[in-house]
Amino acid sequence: MSRPGTTAQHITPYDRFSWSDTEIEGMLACGEHRQELAAYFGQTEYLDLVRLARKAGRTEAREADPHVVVVPGILGSQLGIVRPPPLPNDVLWLDPIDIQVGRLGLLGLDAGAPVIPLGVVLYSHLKLRLRLRAAGFSVTLHDYDWRLGIEQTGAALAQRLRQQGSRRLAIVAHSMGGLLSRTALALPGTQHVERVVLLGTPNRGSFAPVQALRGTYAVVRKIARLDGATTAERLTEEVFNSFPSLYQMVPASGRKGAADLLDPRAWPASGPALRATLFERARRFREGLKPPDQRFVAIAGVGQETVTAASKVRDGFVYTVTRRGDGTVPADSAALDGANTYFANTAHSDLTRDAHVASAIVDLLRKGSTKRLPTRWTSHSRAQARVSDRELRRTHAEKVDWASLTPAQRRDFLQDLNEPLQLRLRVRANRKRASRPLRRATRSRD
Repeated sequence: MSRPGTTAQHITPYDRFSWSDTEIEGMLACGEHRQELAAYFGQTEYLDLVRLARKAGRTEAREADPHVVVVPGILGSQLGIVRPPPLPNDVLWLDPIDIQVGRLGLLGLDAGAPVIPLGVVLYSHLKLRLRLRAAGFSVTLHDYDWRLGIEQTGAALAQRLRQQGSRRLAIVAHSMGGLLSRTALALPGTQHVERVVLLGTPNRGSFAPVQALRGTYAVVRKIARLDGATTAERLTEEVFNSFPSLYQMVPASGRKGAADLLDPRAWPASGPALRATLFERARRFREGLKPPDQRFVAIAGVGQETVTAASKVRDGFVYTVTRRGDGTVPADSAALDGANTYFANTAHSDLTRDAHVASAIVDLLRKGSTKRLPTRWTSHSRAQARVSDRELRRTHAEKVDWASLTPAQRRDFLQDLNEPLQLRLRVRANRKRASRPLRRATRSRD
């Protein structure tokens, strides 16, 4: 719960920065609020966004193209509490000033706070929106409460798609947003969605949620640095471990001898308390997730240091890190069986921001295929590293005095939240030299 002196009237600059994506696009194009926007995005990013916004403003939407709905991943929508006008809404995620005074606890589902989505996180998604607009697509950004179960938020996405009537639609979904999209398109009344492009979606899970539930994930630990009265482990147990969505992205066992991480007995006894009921809910979700149909295509990031396996030891997990993924999602999890998969040497958070990937997305939306990215990727790297929960708990431990940071330091802190730990990967001497294709994607059935 929030601490004394942090009532609903506690208004911060992040609450006041509550413009929508369409409002900001207009401001960028005409030069309004230059100082505030340059401070928020950084001068270089701001100038790039201005160029894209002006190009988008000169481009008419093409009637031949479907309307595109962009679905962000977990953490990709702002969350907060509605205030009556003329007060701005109370942004909780991501407001570092609120976090510093202990208000992130309101996001825990046990807190019962009336939290709702308050728009998509624009640093991560505005460039993709503007690039699609500049290519002639009309675009909507879909915000949602990413704490909730994916079956719940997927049903809400399906309802939003139905409200479009018979309008031709396409979806571009990042990370967990792809699982929402798969869930939504398995429901009735969504046949008018013509194409779905998944970017770094953990179709078979990711070890990032495993680390988040253990309190060793970089994002959780960096957020905890802002609050001097809590720890990453306490924040995990009271807030993050109440989110059904995290459990639903834990990898299901698919390899011989691998632990079934949807079974809480496979987890170490130490660390933040887990919720057995949410493991069972996650298993039901995984078993009920229908395979993608011919509308789907995937882009998997590769070449980044990514946790691709975990093994239990006495006091925690030990994670194996290779370059077979995008830094968050292993490439063999982002790849889609039965649908075309393309590969990009791009980090997870940059899949929505990379210009080359955006150009490939335009091709995929219009033609169902692209020559800008390969459909085959072979890893020649045998290098790997191992890191334990114990070692990760020694990282990002020092507290941050937000008030003492410069605007540039604050911006860097927020924009680097999902930056994974940098490790030195080495080739193990006892391993035979080998390289193998990740998989060969099937041809698109369009």
